[in-house]
Amino acid sequence: MSEEPPLVLVVEDEPDLADLYAAWLGDEYRVRTAYGGREALDALDDEVDVILLDRRMPGLSGDEVLVAVRDRGIDCRVAMVTAVEPDFDIVAMGFDDYLVKPVTKDALRETVDELYERSQYDAGVQEFFSLASKKALLESEKSQAALEESEEYRQLTADLEALKEDLDDTVTSMDSHTDFETLFRGFGDGTPDDGAFEELDDG
Repeated sequence: MSEEPPLVLVVEDEPDLADLYAAWLGDEYRVRTAYGGREALDALDDEVDVILLDRRMPGLSGDEVLVAVRDRGIDCRVAMVTAVEPDFDIVAMGFDDYLVKPVTKDALRETVDELYERSQYDAGVQEFFSLASKKALLESEKSQAALEESEEYRQLTADLEALKEDLDDTVTSMDSHTDFETLFRGFGDGTPDDGAFEELDDG
């Protein structure tokens, strides 16, 4: 098993910003930088653990890069880091987390730390976190009326609830909930009692 630090691929078409993110992460992670979508695909391989991906880039957009990552079957976690405000289209996207620029050093590092930790869990738990992240994001950005009118949001909520039921045995069989709960820090008030996470500790 490799003792090298995890590898983060930073994809950002503003070189100064990409280099800044790399500097923020460089003391704990190996970092590759790509200053555009096509360069990102050239830098992508099975070594990559986490991708920080800008959405709005000339040539090949972050959305297109994300599709290519998933189509290639690369087993990595992806956070969109973008100035694009999230809309209901994010429900169908294959990312794990979403940060709206500008982002702070602490927020960026915490996101990478959490995504790498999530990668230690199986696919079902990773999918749960991805759906829950989208639900929390939409609830923070959209009005209650908009949420109630959205078919995408209703389907997301239903999918999340169904997956939570499937994972109940996984969660309750863990030796300790402490590590699991730390992964919820980015959602709501940071506890699994908020919104999508209620009743996770039952049993």
